[in-house]
Amino acid sequence: MQTISKSASKLAAALVCGALLSANAMAQKAPAAVVVNGTAVPQSLADAFIAEQKAQGAPEGPELRAAVREELVRREILSQEAKKRGLDKKADVAAQMGLASQAVLIRAFIQDYLAKHPVTDAQLKKDYEEIKSKLGGKEYKARHILVDNETEAKVILDKLKKGEKFEELAKQSKDPGSKDNGGDLGWSNPSNYVKPFADALVRLEKGKLTDAPVKSDFGWHIIQLEDTRPLNPPPFDQVKGQLQQRAQQQIVENMVKDLRAKAKVE
Repeated sequence: MQTISKSASKLAAALVCGALLSANAMAQKAPAAVVVNGTAVPQSLADAFIAEQKAQGAPEGPELRAAVREELVRREILSQEAKKRGLDKKADVAAQMGLASQAVLIRAFIQDYLAKHPVTDAQLKKDYEEIKSKLGGKEYKARHILVDNETEAKVILDKLKKGEKFEELAKQSKDPGSKDNGGDLGWSNPSNYVKPFADALVRLEKGKLTDAPVKSDFGWHIIQLEDTRPLNPPPFDQVKGQLQQRAQQQIVENMVKDLRAKAKVE
């Protein structure tokens, strides 16, 4: 039932997150970290690999450096064997190598762009206050039964008004997330629901059912409001990181849209 909040496009999110480093893209003339069958593996590649592992939580030290060195040796051996078989000349493999190289370049560009277009704390606090205002001051605990058509919904609503238990009738609901739990939707803000559902919910008194079934894109709902409570959003510092990522994704999305609009595509 809960809807996904509006956010940046999947493309923008993917660009912000980045792509895996490509050995071919990182290779360059530099001091060798190790030489395998006469081929030098550059230290820059080892440094990039170590940095990637540290970013994932691996502790710096001789053990990490030794593990990275051994991994680079293994990769170089396998890469050499692949080249001996001419696999790097195959069209599909060459295409994948090109994509990996492109992904590294894109990531570098995005990181550089974000560094030159930083999100300020003032902007993040403004976003925080806007989100808080949209959420309102209450959370609602509700149950619902979702069916395919109005006739079926009216039959269930009539049974409820005659005293049959909501929990039992909820087993007929087509909402898999709540049907086996008596229709319980838990505590939530109305903004998490589709508009017809949210509008009906906020009009209900505690303990009451909707007078008539409510139609949404999902089907027909019978809604019961169990309780309300004041909404206590998390403090700004607790969600600052999420807000920054959201803002960065929006920056990237806008930049990509602008470049796409200017691009000459034939």
